[in-house]
Amino acid sequence: MNTLETDVEISADGSLKLLSPLPDWLKPGRMHLLLSVPNGVTSKPKRVVPTAPPEMLAKRAEALAGLRAMGGLKDVIPDPAAWQREAREDVILPDQK
Repeated sequence: MNTLETDVEISADGSLKLLSPLPDWLKPGRMHLLLSVPNGVTSKPKRVVPTAPPEMLAKRAEALAGLRAMGGLKDVIPDPAAWQREAREDVILPDQK
């Protein structure tokens, strides 16, 4: 038996929406589901995507302009594509051993 733990959103009409992508082992179709709701738990507020305030955006733009004025990172990363391939080789994914 596989176990899936995730948050769900309950609509006013009683339908459920999973808030995370389905794992590969979960095939589309009908299934029995046991939903456990602890006592005294209220629903969580909707997810809010954080946005950067204007001051932070201005600082970022200023920092990037300064980096461009210095000539970028060509002396540190001469071949960005090769650097990215190298960085990806070091990552061990969850199902990879």
